[in-house]
Amino acid sequence: MPSFDIASKVDLQTLDNAINTVKKEIAGRFDFRDSHVSVELNKKDYIVSLEVESDMKMKQLIDVLIGRAIKQGIEGSAFDFSKDAYPSGKVVKKEVSVRNGLKQDDAKKIVKMIKDSGLKVQAAIMDDIIRVTAKKIDDLQDVIAKCKTAELGIPLQFINMKS
Repeated sequence: MPSFDIASKVDLQTLDNAINTVKKEIAGRFDFRDSHVSVELNKKDYIVSLEVESDMKMKQLIDVLIGRAIKQGIEGSAFDFSKDAYPSGKVVKKEVSVRNGLKQDDAKKIVKMIKDSGLKVQAAIMDDIIRVTAKKIDDLQDVIAKCKTAELGIPLQFINMKS
C-alpha cells in the first residue's frame, strides 16, 4: 500500500550554516558596528542564544535570523519566539528554541484534520512522525495538499513516499 510520512525536522547542518551566515552579516553591518552582539547555537538542545545591547537591535537581529534561515531552506515558523527577551546587565538576552520533531498535541491535531477531511486514508502517530497510508496515491497527494494549505504554525516535510 502507498504511504508517506509527515515530519517536522530541521537539519542541524543547515541550521548551523544559517547561524554562521547571520554572524557574518551582523559583523559587516554598519548599525551593529562597535556594539555587543552574540549569536550562539546549542546543537544538542536546538536553542539559539541571542545577546544584543537594546530591544531595537534584538528585533533587527531576529529579522536577520529569519531572513537567513529562509534563504537556507528553513521555514520561519521553525523558530519559537514565544519567550520574551530579558535584560541582563548591559545586554538584552533571548533564547529562541528551534522546533525539531512533531510534538504529541501537534501530531494529534494533524491526524484529526486528516480524518475529518473524509479521505480514504489511515494516519498513525509513530514517535515524532505521522505515517499516512492509502490504497491510491491520489488520496495521499490530496492529504499533502490539505496539510500544505492548513494553518498549523509548524513547518512540515513530507518524506518516505512509497508506492
